[in-house]
Amino acid sequence: MTETLVERRARLMGPNVPTFYQTPVHLVKGEGVWLWDASGKRYLDCYNNVPHVGHCHPRVVQAICNQAAALNTHTRYLHDGVLDYIERLTATFQHGISQVIMTCTGSEANDIALRMAQAATGKTGIIATDATYHGNTMAVSQLSTRKPPIGGRWPNVRLVPAPDSLKRPDPDGAIFAGHVATAIAELEAEGYGCSGILLCPMFANEGLPSLPRGWLDKAVAAIRAAGGIVIADEVQPGFGRAGSHFWGHDKLGFAPDVVVMGKPMANGHPVGAVATRPDVMAAFRNSFSYFNTFGGNPVSAAAALTVLDVIRDEGLQQNAVQSSAYVAQRMAALRHPLLRDTRANGLFFGAEFLHENGQPATRFCADLVENMVGRGVLMNVIGVGRNILKIRPPLPFSIENADFLMDNLVVALKEVRIIE
Repeated sequence: MTETLVERRARLMGPNVPTFYQTPVHLVKGEGVWLWDASGKRYLDCYNNVPHVGHCHPRVVQAICNQAAALNTHTRYLHDGVLDYIERLTATFQHGISQVIMTCTGSEANDIALRMAQAATGKTGIIATDATYHGNTMAVSQLSTRKPPIGGRWPNVRLVPAPDSLKRPDPDGAIFAGHVATAIAELEAEGYGCSGILLCPMFANEGLPSLPRGWLDKAVAAIRAAGGIVIADEVQPGFGRAGSHFWGHDKLGFAPDVVVMGKPMANGHPVGAVATRPDVMAAFRNSFSYFNTFGGNPVSAAAALTVLDVIRDEGLQQNAVQSSAYVAQRMAALRHPLLRDTRANGLFFGAEFLHENGQPATRFCADLVENMVGRGVLMNVIGVGRNILKIRPPLPFSIENADFLMDNLVVALKEVRIIE
């Protein structure tokens, strides 16, 4: 009997290795916002933020090839490339953020950020939301909520209720700040203190709630009053995806002490980073001995630097503004018995579906996603109930692409059955 690709994958990679979709898609080619499977079927990519400037962008590919043909080593040797990139990257920041540690993944970067918080404050307590994901190292998996850690969460971790603009209105962030204040008090009482809070400025995995600028101010003030720092996980919101702002934290209107970046940085080449102020960096470097063999290597730096060039040269941040407004308008016009809310934040869109009894329409959303995949559109779901469409295309996503997405979504909403 011929072994299928799924069977071979299970044999070689073990059980429960996640794939997207009930019928996994076997991809063989990518270009711009499009992907092709092994049968030649074309898909509009409305989900992957890794190919930030488009799949297989020729300038990024060429930069990788040119540098790989010249030299690749690590940062214990001197090289201009990584320094050129850090200068360009930090020029996009405000708030005194001017120094960077390069890594390979966002998980590594978030792990470093947690240690920076400890070094800068002398405390170990950390706060995140109860519906989040920040990576898969041992430390950050304590904050992520997809699977509970074996043996329970560390006692210095507090997860506060995530914002939910539909179910739990909190127009000025006072309720969220109250939860943060309670967590701080608990950590202080138990002797850990509060080293800080780690959050995504779009609260993307939480369901992309609609929050006004300044919404986080009260929570940030509570953290700072306790001597903690604020860590912005920009792996999803950053590098122009927010449209009006290059960074999600600037769009939401708060000043982080540490910014974490990851997979979009080099368009698929494994690059991550942690950026911070010199005082926080000095505290970290004095408290921890850290070195990353591949973080900041010349090939990675060349790829990441070219991504910044492409975002600028092709006007992709401005494109995000225009496409976002168009998709938001079309999503607001959607009608369906289970549709309760639509959301847009730059090139990041959500649509929440609930049954009349208030229960999440999990099955409906799963079937809707499968219908869209069958139509040649890749998307997925988020939220605790997995009942919020997650639409997150690469930055070159155009008005024409948006019409292809929305025209198919309108038809799919009519076709997919509602099963209680």
